[in-house]
Amino acid sequence: MPISSHSTSRLTGAAALLCCAFFFVTACEVERRKSDAELGLNPQQISGRHIFDQNCERCHSAYSSKDRKGPSLKGVFQRQYLTVSGMPANDDRVTDIIRSGRKNMQGFGQVLTQEQIGDLLAYLHTL
Repeated sequence: MPISSHSTSRLTGAAALLCCAFFFVTACEVERRKSDAELGLNPQQISGRHIFDQNCERCHSAYSSKDRKGPSLKGVFQRQYLTVSGMPANDDRVTDIIRSGRKNMQGFGQVLTQEQIGDLLAYLHTL
């Protein structure tokens, strides 16, 4: 039995309503990514942000831990101790974790140069 144009408009309207509801719900959960300039990043921090995006973001979020394997890195250097390990939150300890990894994290000592690790640390300090 063919669908009448009246039924089609009801379906289209219902689909549009569902789409709008989906957009509203998902839009509320997603924060717009700020540009490097909006964050006031210097060239080293910009490089570190790109390194973070390429190597860290799949498991860590800069701002939340939702749907990620690893902890959020927001404020990582604003705390006295790292949340998972309890080690001091300083450049030496975080560099060690980046190089060697930890229980559920691969090490990046063979992937990143010392300069890239320094750039990444500079970016992490901005979170």
